[in-house]
Amino acid sequence: MNSLSGRFLILTTVFVMLAEIMIFVPSIARFREDFLLNRLERAQIASLALLADDMLADDLEAELLANAGVFNVVLRRDEVRQLMLSSPIPDQVANTYDLRDASPWVLIRDATSRLFTPGNEVIRVIGAPVKDAGLLIEVTMETDPLRMAMTDYGLRILGLSFVISIITASLLFLAVRILLVRPIKGVVGYMQRYASAPEDARGIISPNSKVSELREAEEALKTLQTDLTQALKQRERLAQLGGAVAKVSHDLRNILTSAQLFTDRIESSDDPLVARLAPKLVNSITRAVSLCESTLAFGRAEEPAPTLTMIELQSITGDVVASEQMAIDGTEVEIESQVPGDLVVRADPEQLYRVILNLVRNARQALVASNKPGTVTISAVETDNCWCIEISDTGPGLPPKAQENLFTAFQGSVRKGGSGLGLAISQELVRGHGGELFLKQTGSEGTTFEIKLPKSDGTF
Repeated sequence: MNSLSGRFLILTTVFVMLAEIMIFVPSIARFREDFLLNRLERAQIASLALLADDMLADDLEAELLANAGVFNVVLRRDEVRQLMLSSPIPDQVANTYDLRDASPWVLIRDATSRLFTPGNEVIRVIGAPVKDAGLLIEVTMETDPLRMAMTDYGLRILGLSFVISIITASLLFLAVRILLVRPIKGVVGYMQRYASAPEDARGIISPNSKVSELREAEEALKTLQTDLTQALKQRERLAQLGGAVAKVSHDLRNILTSAQLFTDRIESSDDPLVARLAPKLVNSITRAVSLCESTLAFGRAEEPAPTLTMIELQSITGDVVASEQMAIDGTEVEIESQVPGDLVVRADPEQLYRVILNLVRNARQALVASNKPGTVTISAVETDNCWCIEISDTGPGLPPKAQENLFTAFQGSVRKGGSGLGLAISQELVRGHGGELFLKQTGSEGTTFEIKLPKSDGTF
């Protein structure tokens, strides 16, 4: 019964039975009231025989009481209470029930109590005579016949309710199978067929359901499949193009490397014109070789998942500062770390080193290119949810065009001759930690990049 239709069958049966039980309680109370009123009517009819003939034989009186199912009959007429028929009562009267002004809740309470109370008792029942033949009629009777009749009636009602629930549930089961389960299985079939061959357009669903909700689901699935098919085709074309670019870059790198060797010899020429143009040619070829190597490296880059450990951040930033200090000789650029010595973060040491080194190097190169003194600062703070690492500089800021594609490979380079891969790879590494790398601010006062590393599950 793990299927949708099977569970619907069980739930429908249970709910119908619950509804029938809710109907059963007032129904059994009504049955008890009718049973007692019937006893009163029969007792009233028996008393009419006595009114017609003041003297009745004992046998006839006993027969009338037996037919009425009572021990005695009291009729009040004209404010006079009169014992009409009587016979020996086997026990004391246990309870008295007045049906004249009984509310539905009282009737339900008394019926439930009688149904679940075993044993035979003698009770007094008071009601209004039929056809206003007096002020009240009172009878004394046993409860066993009443309880047996109520039990028999209840069993018949429950049995009928069970049959009705089974029939109703079966019909609803068939309806669900036809109207819901079958269309849903059709949608699942389309999904499975599409998953096995997403490039085959025949696997795209054709919405045909007449149920509005299923129709919306089919249309949404069609849109998703169509968009995904187009994306897969575009990805395949890009993969083929990437493979071609990689081959071209590989061959071009070899050609340029050979040309670089020739330019090394040209630089030693005594011709003034050659000596003046050779450095520019060498720089151009060097940048072209660097671009080819970066393209090849990016094309085969498969960064492993980070190995997260608790590390002292100052040890990472110290290595970055020491590495970059060697490249700033002769320039008016300073690199400093303001990271607290006791700050511990959870990260992959090698990957975090690469990210911070790339950001610091970009800042240092921007300051050198501006030909102005400046400072690159690494700082960090710890919050309740994450660790925040900032790399800021006092440079001229990023131009608007560079900000548009800052983290896009081959498009986000600010430095002339750069490949634009550094920030794209850095962002990929930070995302692997569940964190964020973003440009916090840039302008004439300088530029600040921020790294956020989460403490828990990647949410801030």
